[in-house]
Amino acid sequence: MSTAAKWILPALLWLLPVRALLAQQFDFHPPGSAGDPATAAVMRDLATRMLPVYQEQDTERYLNNVSALQFVSGSYASANASRQQLRDRRRTKDTGRPVTQSLLYDLYLRAKAVEASAKVPFAQAFTQEYRAVIPKLDDLDEYRVEGWLGAPVPAAQEALQKLFDQHRAKGTVSLAEALELVWAYLTLEAYRNVSPVVGPLNAEEAQRRYENSDDILIKTRDGATLSAVMVKPRDAPKALPALLEFTIRVSPQNRAREAAAHGYAGVVAYARGKYKSTDPVIPFQHDGDDARAVIEWITKQPWSDGRVGMYGSGYSAFTAWAALKHPPAALKAIATAGTTAPGIESPMEAGVFHNSAYRWVLSVTDPKPVEEDDAHWRALDKSWYTSGKAYRELDVLNGRPSRFFRRWLNHPSYDRFWQSMVPYRQEFARITVPILAMGGYYDPSLAGTLYFFNQHYRYNPRANQTLLLGPYDDTIAQHDPPAVLRGYSLDPAAIVDLDDLRFDWFDHVIKGGQRPALLSSRVNYEVMGSNEWRHGTSVEAMGRGAVKFYLDAAIVGDAHRLSQHRFSDSTYVEQTVNLADRSDADWRPPADLVSKTLQTHNAATFMSAPLTHAMELHGPVAARLDFRVNKMDMDITVALYELLPSGEYLQLSAPVSQIRASYAQDRVNRHLLKAGERQQLIIHCERMTSRKLQEGSRVVVVLGVNKRADQEINYGTGADVSTETIEDAKVPLKVRWFSDSYIDIPVRR
Repeated sequence: MSTAAKWILPALLWLLPVRALLAQQFDFHPPGSAGDPATAAVMRDLATRMLPVYQEQDTERYLNNVSALQFVSGSYASANASRQQLRDRRRTKDTGRPVTQSLLYDLYLRAKAVEASAKVPFAQAFTQEYRAVIPKLDDLDEYRVEGWLGAPVPAAQEALQKLFDQHRAKGTVSLAEALELVWAYLTLEAYRNVSPVVGPLNAEEAQRRYENSDDILIKTRDGATLSAVMVKPRDAPKALPALLEFTIRVSPQNRAREAAAHGYAGVVAYARGKYKSTDPVIPFQHDGDDARAVIEWITKQPWSDGRVGMYGSGYSAFTAWAALKHPPAALKAIATAGTTAPGIESPMEAGVFHNSAYRWVLSVTDPKPVEEDDAHWRALDKSWYTSGKAYRELDVLNGRPSRFFRRWLNHPSYDRFWQSMVPYRQEFARITVPILAMGGYYDPSLAGTLYFFNQHYRYNPRANQTLLLGPYDDTIAQHDPPAVLRGYSLDPAAIVDLDDLRFDWFDHVIKGGQRPALLSSRVNYEVMGSNEWRHGTSVEAMGRGAVKFYLDAAIVGDAHRLSQHRFSDSTYVEQTVNLADRSDADWRPPADLVSKTLQTHNAATFMSAPLTHAMELHGPVAARLDFRVNKMDMDITVALYELLPSGEYLQLSAPVSQIRASYAQDRVNRHLLKAGERQQLIIHCERMTSRKLQEGSRVVVVLGVNKRADQEINYGTGADVSTETIEDAKVPLKVRWFSDSYIDIPVRR
């Protein structure tokens, strides 16, 4: 279970509309800052005015909300009494269920009541209540509570500030809005008071419950030393299955404790050169062998029952696949999320290198601190871009050359360098262990997740891999999905505790527990806009057909026509891109997924007529492009949007798909374009989505040429792209997109 991120879901879940007083309005004039000393008086006044008129037919909801009103108005004893009544009513109902965040408010309000009645410091009162309650919880419930108690105070203050700003100009708030404000203030006060006290208490409780080893050193067969930590329950059976995360990032907040709370031996091992290892750091290249060395070490420990599962997100997900290149017998399952796939989506995507790869590799390999301010890296992007120098000079311009960055640039295709790191072709056929893969429509690593899934089933049709997809970004399984992701409101069905789901799946495959219902089929995906999960046998089966939308040159309003009918094969849309132009050095794609306008860059826009009925889009988009270009190569971008009846654009997957034309057909071997000749190119986008397009919406396709300051520039000479310079841009790129080009959109009618 994610921990600190869950604090923001307090008892606000009880705040359903209150019918009797829905129209009730309360004067409310918040201070400028949630941290203002006047906030306490303002909120006390609001709660005091609400108490006499608050009504609610649902007794449990009434007691929950009235306890908050009583507390904020200063009646601590009354608040504690109301919560006791609530606990008494729910005692039978809650038996055997996991703890909820109500426990936090119970602890806090009881401590405040003791502080007031016994005239003792809050720290003493809270310690007394903590020690009376927390040791009685099982390990998993205690872990949840510890995470909630450790949530950051600034986040709670930011949440209250957001509500203040939202209501500032109105002067009044409804009853539901007032209750939301009261709960946000109570949450902030709880964390302000608890935060200075709870750290030592949590550490004391962890020491009582768990055996912790953080000085483990493991020798590899080639003589390197790996550092690891292990956490297991003190009262566990003699032997346990182990869950291993193998990572390159060192953080005090590792997940070994979480695995132990779920009844496993939790092990976090670090790549060579990390934590207490003194070897050189070498990303990607040794991680498969090193992960297998850690697995072998685990199986020899007296607390191990010989079974190991691996899990992780991003790089840690990659290392799980790297271990499976030569599957160890002890590795029984892996669960991945947002999987990094070196040579596929990192450090380049579809052949296009990203500047962020240099920043990342510097941060994990250079012993000197790396600048964390985004402004520094944007300035570097701009400096390189405006200089017109070869991409290979990016690290030199920063004054910190990286041999790893240079090494990667020497391998622009998916050659043996990358193939040696993870299973390749027939090696997938040997992988029979259960695998859970989670990905997001807005996750930059989705291409990696789908690559491993598709390759596994291509070479082993009887593979046991389960895929879960939804409207998530690169934080998938690291914390709970937000209700609003970059301006897009998630369906309630999509707000799933994916971390808990992962442990439920491990319990199923390793301990023989029940299979999670959400993972009932091979492919499980949330349909945006429909508020439901669907289940299928393959990615291809998500859509039962495809609709061709032709990229017609005819102008319709502010865009070209996107039509299900082919009108011509001789008309075309012509684009000219001056690859030497640097006036766009500050351009970046908008961060929001929902916008009032479409901000395109070096691209042509194609828009369909309004849909006469709802249409479901499921799966990856493909395209057949018919074009003539005056260069031997180019980097193509394809983006798909829904223009809603409201006039807003919803990006259906992100980031925008990028494809280096010379690698579109073959990752391993480069096939240059024929400059000046009409030719066709089949493109399979490595991202996908699932969305119920509304009746009256329009489908929008944006097709363009990639040219931006934070990515490698393909000048189209046919030479090594990383060595090309602005001197190769004397002739602008000119491309004609002929009207018999089309986008294949997978749909379910």
